Amino acid sequence: MRAAVLHGKEQIRVEEVTTHSLQAGEVRVRIEAALTCGTDLKVFKRGYHARMLIPPTVFGHEFAGVISELAPDVTGWRMGERVAVANSAPCGECFYCRNQQENLCDNLLFLNGAYAKSIVIPARLVQQNLLRLKPETEFRDAALVEPLACVVQGVEDARLHAGQRVLVIGAGPIGLMFVALARHLGCRVTVAGRGKKRLETAQRLGAEAVLNVGEHSDLVAAIPPGTVFDVVIEAVGKPETWEAAVRLVRKGGTVNFFGGCPSGTTVTLDTSLIHYANLTLLASFHHTPRTVRRALEFIETGVVCSDDFVDGECSLSELPMLFRSMASGNRAIKTLVRVHE
Repeated sequence: MRAAVLHGKEQIRVEEVTTHSLQAGEVRVRIEAALTCGTDLKVFKRGYHARMLIPPTVFGHEFAGVISELAPDVTGWRMGERVAVANSAPCGECFYCRNQQENLCDNLLFLNGAYAKSIVIPARLVQQNLLRLKPETEFRDAALVEPLACVVQGVEDARLHAGQRVLVIGAGPIGLMFVALARHLGCRVTVAGRGKKRLETAQRLGAEAVLNVGEHSDLVAAIPPGTVFDVVIEAVGKPETWEAAVRLVRKGGTVNFFGGCPSGTTVTLDTSLIHYANLTLLASFHHTPRTVRRALEFIETGVVCSDDFVDGECSLSELPMLFRSMASGNRAIKTLVRVHE
């Protein structure tokens, strides 16, 4: 079977990989839609991800498809069923799992290999994060489940609710998903980001105002005087935007440092501002089985759909070239990878 294999920093090759027989509890899924992801781009640039994968390894983790094979002991599922799959599953036994913080599980089992014709779903993921799709749900919509589940986690952590003034810093796929969910909840949303096309998408999703930060050297100074935000979502993952986020939220407001900064980076924050402005600072990581299911609900009720996020297609053989283009500044939101060509 042909699949994309990560060999190291900025090294992806499409090559033949061995397909293995199913073990107890496993399911094989024929992939019908695979999407590129900002996390995959980071992994491509760095050549590894300490928790998710170590090269050489198959690559990609946003997908949906059809069950093509079941291990003999698997019950409750049938051949041909249409499914979406999250990219991890918690152990269910550690301290964090017992305290409803499965996203922090000490033994998260990750799944990669979406840039291929099929993928084997480990037993733990079959039990916890294999989701049945409605007949009318498009595969490319369902493939958004994993990143949207992370955003659901962030929305719930920040306790967004109707009437709040929300600033989303970053107009990539994650930032745009925050826009869609915040608007659905009745928030008034401003987006600060880069790229005309992405900012137009933010407006289409309901952002009341957009700011092209590529035209400004200082994000804080670029915000119109007197503008006040109850919640600031940092969806970029840079120390300077973390620092700016704290300066842009109102007294008593909340900042969610959603974007993960590169390993080893630090930030400098004004302790007096944090203390005397009574700020709530938090960070959101990953997802839980519950937020995965909530994400699918948002997709299947039309709150989030792929038409707003998938703006390109490529064949599997073109994937290495696509990632090189993304690394050099391609502003595509998400690309559908045609794994069967």
